[in-house]
Amino acid sequence: MKIIVCVKQVPDPEHASMNIETGTVVREGVELMVNPFDLYAVEEALKIKEDLGGEVIAISMGPPQAEEALKEVIAMGADEGILLTSLDFAGADTWATSYTLAMACKEIGNFDLILCGKQAIDGDTAQVGPGIAAHLGIPQITFVRKIEEITDKKISAQRLVEGGYELISSPLPLVMTVVKEINDPRLPTLKGKLRARKVEIQKWGPEDINANKEKIGLSGSPTRVVEIFTPKLTKEGKIFSDDEIEDAALEIIKKQEEMGLIT
Repeated sequence: MKIIVCVKQVPDPEHASMNIETGTVVREGVELMVNPFDLYAVEEALKIKEDLGGEVIAISMGPPQAEEALKEVIAMGADEGILLTSLDFAGADTWATSYTLAMACKEIGNFDLILCGKQAIDGDTAQVGPGIAAHLGIPQITFVRKIEEITDKKISAQRLVEGGYELISSPLPLVMTVVKEINDPRLPTLKGKLRARKVEIQKWGPEDINANKEKIGLSGSPTRVVEIFTPKLTKEGKIFSDDEIEDAALEIIKKQEEMGLIT
């Protein structure tokens, strides 16, 4: 079974910032990490490979330093890594990103399953996985918490929904996004780290995946960040002492009446 797993290198949330002019996340010069949700996708891909055989190919789109993210998942057990890197890819929104990843999956070819984390922590949109399925015209199961059964022809999985789960079956090939309940990602082994040092990460540009340049990067992104600003705090607080409890209660009621919250 050929499994493609999509990973993203994201800024550490404690050091994340935005480019005010472009409305994009600043990735240069900040501490970076593998998107945590993608590690669950990698782990599930490795588990399937251990059960059914085959190969796991990790792909990522980003600047040259994103190679480190691919090295990390290769140290976990992925067979190879492909980095989609070009200035033409920069500034992509979820539509352009999913298109680029889908074109890379087409170039890889003959895949059975594409795995993604449910979302990236720098955007929280959960749109790229479904977008890949839409661009490729194949089925998708999102927010998977458990694979019930998988063969080389079909899959049955529990999809997390509010209040429970749905059991969904689908033929392969398929795109699947996973939630953290699905597994516990393994740590890279020493042997894996040594292997990752030696593995050469393939680097692909737009020409390598036959991408339409009008559909990639910032210029190919229909979403635009119009303005970025820090909200002004207009609320004021008031502290009452212990002997002013009754006055506090009356003032709270008065404020709620003024706001129309109570009558």
